[in-house]
Amino acid sequence: MVNLKEKPFYLNDEQVKWVEDSIANMTLEEKFGQLFVLLKAIPGVDEEKIKAGLAQSHQGGLRWQGGDMETVYLQNTTYQKHSKLPLLVAANCDDGGSGVVPNGTFVATAAECGAGNSTENAYHQGLVAGREASAVGCNWMFNPVVDIYMNWRNTIVNTRSFGKDPQKVLDNARAYIKGIKDANPNMACTAKHFPGDGVEELDQHLALGVNDLSVEEWEKSFGMVYRTLIDEGLEAIMVGHIALPEMSRKLRPGIQDSEIMPATLAPELIDQLLRKDMGFNGLVITDASHMVGMTAMSKRSEAVPGAIIAGCDMFLFANDVEEDIGYMRAAYESGKLTEERLSDALHRVLGLKAKLHLYEESVRIPAKENLQQIGCEEHLSYTAQAADECITLVKDTRNNLPIDPAQKKRVFLVYVQSTPTSKGYKGDPVKQVLVEELERAGFEVDLCPNYHDLEVENGVSPMNFVKMLGHQKRADFVANHDFALVVLNIKGYAQENEVRVRWSCSHSCELPWYNEEIPTIGMSLNYTNHLIDVPQLHTFINAYAPNRTHIRAAIEKLTGKSEFKGTANDTVFCGRWDTRL
Repeated sequence: MVNLKEKPFYLNDEQVKWVEDSIANMTLEEKFGQLFVLLKAIPGVDEEKIKAGLAQSHQGGLRWQGGDMETVYLQNTTYQKHSKLPLLVAANCDDGGSGVVPNGTFVATAAECGAGNSTENAYHQGLVAGREASAVGCNWMFNPVVDIYMNWRNTIVNTRSFGKDPQKVLDNARAYIKGIKDANPNMACTAKHFPGDGVEELDQHLALGVNDLSVEEWEKSFGMVYRTLIDEGLEAIMVGHIALPEMSRKLRPGIQDSEIMPATLAPELIDQLLRKDMGFNGLVITDASHMVGMTAMSKRSEAVPGAIIAGCDMFLFANDVEEDIGYMRAAYESGKLTEERLSDALHRVLGLKAKLHLYEESVRIPAKENLQQIGCEEHLSYTAQAADECITLVKDTRNNLPIDPAQKKRVFLVYVQSTPTSKGYKGDPVKQVLVEELERAGFEVDLCPNYHDLEVENGVSPMNFVKMLGHQKRADFVANHDFALVVLNIKGYAQENEVRVRWSCSHSCELPWYNEEIPTIGMSLNYTNHLIDVPQLHTFINAYAPNRTHIRAAIEKLTGKSEFKGTANDTVFCGRWDTRL
């Protein structure tokens, strides 16, 4: 059983009494409900529906979805107003406050912070995330990400990891947590995704993840990071739908391959490793339960209670609230979910609420004037600082940089974006920002056509494809252009395991046929591993973010007005010799 007076809770007698009294006054249905963090999937606030939902679920936590800051604030505070027990309200803020609301402040990606020469940008990530999430009523951060980027093919981790070096990941995670605590001491942090992503290339939204490190390799990397954070008082850990086969085989001698499960359903990884061996006394929550890494491994009727039985304390999201709670009830009634395990989980859930002082209304419901912090000038200055300190010149083997627009003004701009997935596509606004910033710097922009945009602008026609096949006479092209800039703004999520450069159509004039005709520069506004698909480019920049601040900073560095300060690790070269040329 959990000891609420020890790390990370450190509750006093009065707080322990609040926990015990709260649990004693719960019905059995309310106890089951406390094990769930539920998603508010529909934006907006309907007070009667919120009341009805709480009466049905008795949920212990909330993860909202969508809405401007006024709406999110009203939604979260309305939930708190009508919940019998205070709610853990979670935020997912990998990059700063941009994970809170649409006008929240993007500070930097973790990959960007890892390219910097200090941990200050990770601190600012946490500081801004903590302030802006607190302003809308959040008290629980589903961060920091402490996955280690060991496999360049892994794009679900790419920008979310502080890097390849476990010590750098740890140092930046510590800085992020310090920023959160400086913003709001009554906000809990969650390290994820235990036992660790970034070793292989699969996305747990789509398949079971497998961390295939040996026990010794795991202990030196992920184990070191988690053990250190646990020792330093980390409140919560999110367990991923990721198997750790070598550790499972060590802890369960004779286990068959068919019995190896994701950590969320593996008691040897939660109870034996995380709890007993690593000494984690805090709260354990599953990753989102709709992911195929869980759903394809077990019937939901077994997985829902199975995660709690394995040692998780909270279950993230429901497929059908009534049905999922029913599965929990059935496991309890059958004896598979024991009274002891249920009580232990409840004490950790309520213990975290007590640690965060959520029984105090002034903590649970923040003053509305705090919303003015969101997107404030101070926070925006941290974005500019990160861009200046972290944008990275990966290579410039032909000394193409800097480019003086007074001498080389005419740029052939190729903008490659993620493939549109909706008929509502009307164009990518980032492309226009890019054009504006290049013109602001003194360049004349000749924009390469894009098949998706031609279909929107001209209507669906085979002539759009014909136009994309067109190439100018080489002599005319060279006479009219000083250099080419290939900008890649590609990112994917939960749709394919590896996200790679995809040109807007086959045989496209976007392809770098111009690479040896005029100096050609590549720039990524997202992933750091794009050289695998454009190895022939001799100059490449990782700019990390598709916003005006980062684009402007990258152009200033490209033109020599500012120096490149970021440092790339060798994952950017994707294990190939030709990407370095």
